[in-house]
Amino acid sequence: MRAEVQPVTLRRPVVDGEEVKVWREEEILTPDALDFLKRLHVRFAGRRAELLQARHDRRQRLVNGSLPKFLVETRDIREDDSWKVASVAPGLEDRRVEITGPTERKMTINALNSGAKIWMADFEDANTPHWENVIGGQVNLMDAIRGTIEYTNPGNGKEYRLNSTDLTELPTILVRPRGWHMVEKHIRAGKEKMSGSLVDFGLFFFHNAKELLARGRGPYFYLPKMESHLEARLWHDVFAYAEEYLELPHGTIRATCLIETIMAAFEMEEFLYELKEYSAGLNAGRWDYIFSVIKKFRDSGPAWVMPDRSQVTMTVPMMRAYTELLVKTCHKRGAHAIGGMSAFIPTKDVERNAEVERIVRADKSREAADGFDGSWCAHPGMVSFIKDEFDKVLGDNPNQVSKQRPDVEVTAEQLLDVAACGGEVTEEGVRQNISVGVRYLEAWLGGNGAVGIFGLMEDAATAEISRSQIWQWIHNGTKMTNGEVVTREYAERILEIETARLAGEVGDNPQRQANVKRASEIFAKISLTDYYPTFLTTPVYANELP
Repeated sequence: MRAEVQPVTLRRPVVDGEEVKVWREEEILTPDALDFLKRLHVRFAGRRAELLQARHDRRQRLVNGSLPKFLVETRDIREDDSWKVASVAPGLEDRRVEITGPTERKMTINALNSGAKIWMADFEDANTPHWENVIGGQVNLMDAIRGTIEYTNPGNGKEYRLNSTDLTELPTILVRPRGWHMVEKHIRAGKEKMSGSLVDFGLFFFHNAKELLARGRGPYFYLPKMESHLEARLWHDVFAYAEEYLELPHGTIRATCLIETIMAAFEMEEFLYELKEYSAGLNAGRWDYIFSVIKKFRDSGPAWVMPDRSQVTMTVPMMRAYTELLVKTCHKRGAHAIGGMSAFIPTKDVERNAEVERIVRADKSREAADGFDGSWCAHPGMVSFIKDEFDKVLGDNPNQVSKQRPDVEVTAEQLLDVAACGGEVTEEGVRQNISVGVRYLEAWLGGNGAVGIFGLMEDAATAEISRSQIWQWIHNGTKMTNGEVVTREYAERILEIETARLAGEVGDNPQRQANVKRASEIFAKISLTDYYPTFLTTPVYANELP
């Protein structure tokens, strides 16, 4: 099919009868950039649709009792010790501290001034796909790469600027586009909504790839939510086409895959292999990983029920198996292994901050000792703790890829051993999940995809855990430590209390009050009924809740 057959149209959001236009959007949505998006859509949208259908088919096999396993058809890839991933690209040698966050203007500056080695610029879980964020984030990245980004707080006049305009003196930028499941409803090819993944990738790559190379860096990405190496193969082909389109050398792009689904845990080597000349490593996306386990086995019986979220730590057997396999796999193939998110944020409580530091340091000390080459945090206040713990292990070395883990042998049964998590379901755990879920949804409706709640930086992944656990507990008749069963009626009472509490906190702001009411309605529909959307953001974004 020729790219010329499908015109691209913009369907901006409408407020009070007027289209919403984003500041400087004409610099992003140029005719040439839109033509590039159209070409990506024509070439790859069909395969994307097929792969999403394959996810559904695999889920149906799980329902029928066919558990995940290491693939027989790719055994030769796993057993061939001769292949390695691409050599390390400029700016990716040392990844001991990676800070993540949305591409909001002030947060972009703060992340690049944080002292981290990497900034994961997020169009996915820490962002909301509001039109202002999708396009405004591209403006902010374009300015940041060129060293021109500035921001003045309209409330207090405080000014924000980069510590340096030399890109090699700032954290290396890795962009995380939306997952394959998300669409961009405001940009269409013909009558078809474009893939959110291809829009985020395409706009960033088109406007910045050559500029990044000229400034000593490159177009680098984090790839989220994949469930199959065939989805990684699709990204490989997208990259190869994009490089050819801009006449860049093959292998210019680098990508780190997030291993954040239970299905992906069985295909780690295959992910690296499919993206071989583009591979920059794997990341242990812990929160989405837990969510994925709950989602895939939500109706498989009590043996698959997890305890309170706070009790599913990285030291329970199934999480240890997952992370140790990731380190072994990456280092065997010459790739970086990046640890999970530290979601803690500083508070005004000195004693609480000391406890947070202790927890974060213990978590990162364990990761560094296991062989990880770096780890994530969501707040600049955590950067120094992570750096200290990795410095103790790495010293002057940029990474520890040379540390092999021949001692690690992980079976499918270990990866799926939910029962070994132990723990309990408590009334506090139920209340926490409902409160976090409603509070996050209220923020999400207001355009904020990363929000501090009860001392943690919550994003879509943690909200997914919250709503999924409530659904699973209700549908499995789970008994709490107080002897009560988690029923729909019980959860409805807690939801009413937590909604009223949040409504009291937001005050007289009519828009926020409306968002609180809507958030409570959404949570009820996706957690307290038989309806279970694969991702909470997709029906909310599409305004298609039943």
